[in-house]
Amino acid sequence: MSAPPELPDVVTRAFDVSRRAGYVSFCRNETGRLLAMLAATRSGVMAEFGTGCGVGTAWLRSGMRGDAHILTAELDERLADAAAEIFVDDPQVEVLAADWSTLGGKGPFSLLFLDSGDPASVAVDKIADLVEPGGIVVLDDFVPCELWPPITYGRVDVLREQWLTDERFTAVEVMVASDASAVVATRR
Repeated sequence: MSAPPELPDVVTRAFDVSRRAGYVSFCRNETGRLLAMLAATRSGVMAEFGTGCGVGTAWLRSGMRGDAHILTAELDERLADAAAEIFVDDPQVEVLAADWSTLGGKGPFSLLFLDSGDPASVAVDKIADLVEPGGIVVLDDFVPCELWPPITYGRVDVLREQWLTDERFTAVEVMVASDASAVVATRR
């Protein structure tokens, strides 16, 4: 383990809200610590597409410094309402019950956190212009792969390949645990 086992208070609150909502699909602690570290380097507006119950947002908030702001969108209104509980008194975090595409006009973002679960939605061509020059994109929920091109479930992982080779970004795949990796890409 490369970090202390204690969790930031805001993350603990997010886990509590997730449990009460019966929501078990959320950002891993390993990815969360990466998000907190990256958020500490950002100013301006950060965003998350697909809030769930707010665990990823809580990790971002735990690392955020200064007057940065987080916008996060969750399509499922019940989950968005649960996440909003965590940040009800925090003017630096705004939780929207909306499709992530509604955030498109609120960028460009200094950091953008996405789930790789729907490759068509998070393809590099759909996301690139939402990130400011020098901005960071984090895509999580990849299965680590040592092959090139990357193979997942017997097929070329086109999404990962696109993000790792797109000339608009400098990108790397980072293992966050033995069974999980994230792609971190910086806009040139």
